[in-house]
Amino acid sequence: MTRPESGSLTAEAFSRIRAEILACRLPPGQKLVIADLCQQLGFSLGAVREALARLTSEGLVEAEPRKGFRVAPITETELQDITKVRSTIESLCLESAISNGDVKWEANIVATLFELSRTSLQDAADPARVSETWADTHRRFHEALVAACESPWLLRLREILFVQSERYRRVSVPLNRTGRDLHAEHKEIADAAIARDSARACAALRDHLQKTTRILIASEVVKAHEAETA
Repeated sequence: MTRPESGSLTAEAFSRIRAEILACRLPPGQKLVIADLCQQLGFSLGAVREALARLTSEGLVEAEPRKGFRVAPITETELQDITKVRSTIESLCLESAISNGDVKWEANIVATLFELSRTSLQDAADPARVSETWADTHRRFHEALVAACESPWLLRLREILFVQSERYRRVSVPLNRTGRDLHAEHKEIADAAIARDSARACAALRDHLQKTTRILIASEVVKAHEAETA
């Protein structure tokens, strides 16, 4: 049996650790001990070290001089900044998609919205966590909305910001029991986009993104994480 090349092992380690961080199974602020990750995930020391270096460049991991690595903490300042920039970039993507989208673009939005509405938000085994199936469908729904955007650079920036927002959204999931209707929020964005109403669609999108931010700040979840990692 041919052994995978080191580059492939690094890529696999990167994907696994990244998934653990985005799912908050490696929570914000947690110290990352390379030897422990090697044992838990079954990768070599070199592959894990290189994967952590790549995750540092993505902003999901922080390298601390003489202390090693830790999962990047979540802070109110960063949350506000990510939300503001993501709202701007994603709105630009959505405006372009609405201008250029065709019937297939519309159909994909409708299909992924329906699939999302029929998928449970919370993990059946652990209701405090997001279902991985829902998370994947949610990602595909937001991608469907902007799929007809004609700017590759806007789409790249949108993807970076989506990933950075993912940890914050997952932390907010247990707080969604406050009465938030995620399906209604998604449907409003989709309906406005299909109706080619850019102003309404972008306003609904911005409100959708801001709600997670408001929920987290009001609950002081972010401040609690800041205190833990201070």
